[in-house]
Amino acid sequence: MADLHGSKTEKDLREAFAGESQANRKYLAFAKEADREGHPQVAKLFRAAAAAETVHAHAHLRALGGVGSTEANLREAIGGETHEFTEMYPGMIKDAEAEGFAVALRSLTFANAVEKTHAALYQKALDNLGRNSSVDYYVCQVCGHTLEGVPQGPCPVCGAAPSAFHKID
Repeated sequence: MADLHGSKTEKDLREAFAGESQANRKYLAFAKEADREGHPQVAKLFRAAAAAETVHAHAHLRALGGVGSTEANLREAIGGETHEFTEMYPGMIKDAEAEGFAVALRSLTFANAVEKTHAALYQKALDNLGRNSSVDYYVCQVCGHTLEGVPQGPCPVCGAAPSAFHKID
């Protein structure tokens, strides 16, 4: 079998993975809006297409050899999240601030703070791999802050009420 590394097919798979991943997120956002506007059938269609895009994205990622052991995946996740809060988001925040885009500044600032939390949670999972305690995770629907256990107060990132957190199954 030919080596995929450096091939046009590898580049194509990476581009397809990014496109399918973005389509999934976009269609879920479209579904939420369709539900909000009272179009449940259209929302269902968007969710179905989003699920299909996930199938495509996962297949592309597997074809790239991008899914490893849980330990390897945790290490990659820590690296990705750390890159985001140490390198990617700080520059983006600076740009949004300099250009006066308040909504973008808020979104980028929230994401930057939350990525740091994700890296810490992944590190904790890696440190305890094989003996991880059972815990429920809750995600703030305003900023994405993720925490272990039932929220006991306002979101530490955006200040949203505990009711803004949704339990992840």
